[in-house]
Amino acid sequence: MKNRIFKNWTFTRLLFLTMGIIIMIQAIYNQQLFGIVFGAYFASMGLFAFGCASGNCLGGKCVVENKQKPNQALNDIEFEEVK
Repeated sequence: MKNRIFKNWTFTRLLFLTMGIIIMIQAIYNQQLFGIVFGAYFASMGLFAFGCASGNCLGGKCVVENKQKPNQALNDIEFEEVK
């Protein structure tokens, strides 16, 4: 857990942490419980590097694979007419 907090900091993680803290401060000032929870969620995403703030959706589970064959040229694509 310490490794996730102290390593691999990116601009996105810093942005999530900063915006989460700002949202929490504003929500505390306006006494809005939902805003505090919302800000805490974003701040924790930035601090612990999970979700969108990690850049790879926690372990690369959201990586989209390229289905095109590497040796397939653009001229070899066949189209089918739909009526």
